[in-house]
Amino acid sequence: MVYMLLGTGFEEIEAVAPLDLLRRAGISVLTVGIGGKTVRGSHGIPIEADITLGEMDPTDMEMIVLPGGLGGVTSVRACPEALEALRFAWENGKFVAAICAGPTVLADLGITDGKRATCFPGCEGGMGSAVMVPEVSCVRDGRLITGTSAGCAVPFGLMLVAALRGQEAADTVAEQIVIR
Repeated sequence: MVYMLLGTGFEEIEAVAPLDLLRRAGISVLTVGIGGKTVRGSHGIPIEADITLGEMDPTDMEMIVLPGGLGGVTSVRACPEALEALRFAWENGKFVAAICAGPTVLADLGITDGKRATCFPGCEGGMGSAVMVPEVSCVRDGRLITGTSAGCAVPFGLMLVAALRGQEAADTVAEQIVIR
């Protein structure tokens, strides 16, 4: 199971594009609302989460994904249960992925320490001791996957698919959506 954390003010495209690509690949994904099932994104688009944070079962997790958006990141930082879910995933050998400002939350938890990572330009100061990789859409370093921005949501989503089901599955989804 993949869990995607949605906090108020999350960047919509950074959640919906990877969610769509993962589901196209046949991967089970549940969106997880922080503070309730209906969560408003940074552009006021309400998304109905599949479950709330209290309903999440971390024992069946393959991956946890954190979209960016400054409001969404602030929501996650203010929620001890969300931070614990991210920490649990990392400490139990699961994939941990974040895009845009989201990787700074992972840095707060020490997850990016010594790992190659990327984030939204200008957020590098919040990345602790991560080994920053500039000018890329996304980076994978073992179980850690980070993406740069909303404009990189599709490559980020395809990297999530590749991590979970292999490059062939990611290539099949890329063909389905006709990436040029």
